[in-house]
Amino acid sequence: MISCDISLAKNFITEQNYSTSKEKAEQALAQLKGKTGPGSEWLGWRDLLADPSDAALEQISSLADEVRKKADVFIVCGIGGSYLGAKAVIDALTPNFGDKGPEILYAGHHMGGKYLNELISYLKEKKADGSQKQIYLNVISKSGSTLETALSFRLLRELIEEMYDDDSSEHIICTTSKEGGILNKLIEKKHYRKFVIPDDIGGRFSVLTPVGLIPIAVAGIDIRTLFYGAVGAYNKYEEDPSDLLEYATLRNALHEKGITIDVFACFEPELRSFGGWIQQLLGESEGKEGQGIFPTVASYSTDLHSLGQFIQQGQRSLMETFLIVEEPMNKLEVNEMAGDDDNLNYLAGKSFHEINTKAREGTMEAHSEGNVPIVTITLKSLNEENLGELIYFFELMTGIFVYSLGVNPFNQPGVEDYKKAMYRLLGKE
Repeated sequence: MISCDISLAKNFITEQNYSTSKEKAEQALAQLKGKTGPGSEWLGWRDLLADPSDAALEQISSLADEVRKKADVFIVCGIGGSYLGAKAVIDALTPNFGDKGPEILYAGHHMGGKYLNELISYLKEKKADGSQKQIYLNVISKSGSTLETALSFRLLRELIEEMYDDDSSEHIICTTSKEGGILNKLIEKKHYRKFVIPDDIGGRFSVLTPVGLIPIAVAGIDIRTLFYGAVGAYNKYEEDPSDLLEYATLRNALHEKGITIDVFACFEPELRSFGGWIQQLLGESEGKEGQGIFPTVASYSTDLHSLGQFIQQGQRSLMETFLIVEEPMNKLEVNEMAGDDDNLNYLAGKSFHEINTKAREGTMEAHSEGNVPIVTITLKSLNEENLGELIYFFELMTGIFVYSLGVNPFNQPGVEDYKKAMYRLLGKE
């Protein structure tokens, strides 16, 4: 279960501002539901939840079970929405250390030659018993031509073909469009395994398709509970979207007032990557035609020692959205120490969760007094069901907020601009 509270931010806007923005948000929701807004051909992420496919979930789970039994390393090769959603869920729900199934590594999300060279060297290294690592590669791209991903895939599939020869096709899984594109030509030629990205779902909305669900399942996470958490959110907000509308309304009113930055802050390091997914979801959706609030991510209390000063007393152009986990994720407590030579006995018997909570409450109090509008989005606990709900919450809120700005949420023309310039400079015809 998740909840959204805008009470600490509402006093920064007038009732008239809020009323005008709420009307825009309600109209935007009607556009989404009626598929009447620009880009409505990209609303498959809603249809996916309206008509769930247990067969599709079972197919992905079956593949993941096979890979988990055989793989030492599973590589997710993709950029943007092709890896951020999976990484967000995996980082939130798997242990930080120790044995957690296949090692999940990422490639194709930049063009750093040092990283890729070291990755290839690591993959070639023998295990402690002298045997070869078992490596599976999941390349994710609709077109197959995105340069960052295509470059990494070229080198990694070459390595896998060298290592496994005739069995190499079993080690490469392609997630791509139904037809067309470079990857489909390779699949036909090399007989790689294939999963389809629905034509009506864009990358940043694709975490609940094979794009995200395959890596998440390989990491040992229950994708059925995750998916049906999102289905539950879909049904909930079809009936009563009030708290979600409040958040979209508030963002619109603050945008009109001149707020240009939204800091997505969390005191749980497990949610840092989830903030990265939100950053792309909003950044590519709202940043057009001179509109939008720039989304950025802060991991507290770490970043209070770098960004805290600016947030407290810098230019008043920002808001904060706190992602909160209510229930403790562990029972670690501060011990009492004889002599108290570090002066920490005043915390003896308190849990780290309690200390972290007080740090968050103090931060919110200080930032609010420093004239920062604050929104809180609270998860009862950090689990698959609640993360599924949170994914749909942000997907739907993004569509509503961006439509309320009068902008198409589902295209990204600016991304193509850098690609055109880059390819021209590289000499591509």
